[in-house]
Amino acid sequence: MAQVLEFKLPDLGEGLTEAEIVRWLVEVGDVVAIDQPVVEVETAKAMVEVPCPYGGVVTARFGEEGTELPVGAPLLTVAVGAPEGSSGSGEDSGSDPESSGGSGNVLVGYGTGAPAARRRRIRPDRLDRPVTEAPVSAAPVVKTPVLEAPVVKVLVADASVSEGPVPVVSPLVRRLARQNDIDLRRLAGSGPDGLILRADVDRAIRTAEETATATARAAQAPVRAQAPAAAPNGVAAAVDAERIPLRGVRGAVADKLSRSRTEIPDATCWVDADATELMAVRAAMNAATGSSAGPKVSVLALLARICTAALARFPELNSTVDTEAREIVRLSGVHLGFAAQTERGLVVPVVRDAHTRNAESIGAEIARLTELARTGKLSPAQLTGGTFTLNNYGVFGVDGSTPIINHPEAAMLGVGRIMPKPWVHQGELAVRQVVQLSLTFDHRVCDGGTAGGFLRYVADCVEQPAVLLRTL
Repeated sequence: MAQVLEFKLPDLGEGLTEAEIVRWLVEVGDVVAIDQPVVEVETAKAMVEVPCPYGGVVTARFGEEGTELPVGAPLLTVAVGAPEGSSGSGEDSGSDPESSGGSGNVLVGYGTGAPAARRRRIRPDRLDRPVTEAPVSAAPVVKTPVLEAPVVKVLVADASVSEGPVPVVSPLVRRLARQNDIDLRRLAGSGPDGLILRADVDRAIRTAEETATATARAAQAPVRAQAPAAAPNGVAAAVDAERIPLRGVRGAVADKLSRSRTEIPDATCWVDADATELMAVRAAMNAATGSSAGPKVSVLALLARICTAALARFPELNSTVDTEAREIVRLSGVHLGFAAQTERGLVVPVVRDAHTRNAESIGAEIARLTELARTGKLSPAQLTGGTFTLNNYGVFGVDGSTPIINHPEAAMLGVGRIMPKPWVHQGELAVRQVVQLSLTFDHRVCDGGTAGGFLRYVADCVEQPAVLLRTL
């Protein structure tokens, strides 16, 4: 007799509460091995493959590609143990005695490094239970004959409801209703026992939008000069608009930036610097290494090395604020984040222990992480844990900006484009390579004098790289 085990979406770490199914790697009837990746999901941090801790035959999958599931929702079920009529040769991964116990690994959103097993398909009539494709529903938690388990009904008080419990099992559904001002008490759930599903909330949102649009058009028709009526969300209801969900990387960026602006009392200072000598030093370094010594040292790598030296002199900016304890936590090591623009949006990979690296080592790690970012293969661990961020927005052809601090860090250095400009050099007007440097800092961790000292030191190293050599 095969034992059917349910595999749920694991905790992907770093406070992530949901993930979107991008691509299924197995189908119903496939034989899977322990720790074999079974589904590719996209979180707010990265694209990851989720391994299954059980070995056996896939009997059901939950959710189509593009469905967003909360942590703890069922992903698939696996029949563990030898199916009826099997040869007993041990070829199937499900016949492994260790399969019934699972791998025991703690899943954090990506695999254990074990090679993927060969996919095999078992006919439904070979199992002692019927093999079914799980019914696809907008709700991530469903009841399937394979599991023979009751649907769990959770009663919670929704933040958007003033009184009375509401039968909603998914935190995603509650959040969606709250963001769109939907009163869950007024909805009739289409799920088992009146469970409110995401489809119910989506239907209520569409109904509200259609009603608002029709009302606005009717009010506008008699008086053409009247301004379009405003919809509840502040957008003119008479204007056609495209709605783009704030989820995945875009949603994570929005949440983090909003939290930064809400919690951090930030201030910005900036300075123009003559980068002519820095560019000359970079050219000399790359010329000395030759063409066969690997990648060239980038300007970003040199600026990153300057930042680590500046943070050693001004450790106040390599810190974070514990608001509950009302304490400033100064961090001993520098994990340097750098902003990277990808097709999936803005991400901030982190160079670990940047304070122990030279410019060449930092440059090589930046190049490696940038390539992973472009291909969507960064893990959550490579996108978190930064203590200071460097943002080179000059690659977009702009001179300056006011960076938003990457919460919960205390500062971010922004770098504009380096371009020829008139400059007074040694008492005479000359054309020099000039760059604008901007520092946004948390005013709780230091005052303007410290921030100005940090920025001035960075500018001095840019203008005279020998300053950095003197302080090493």
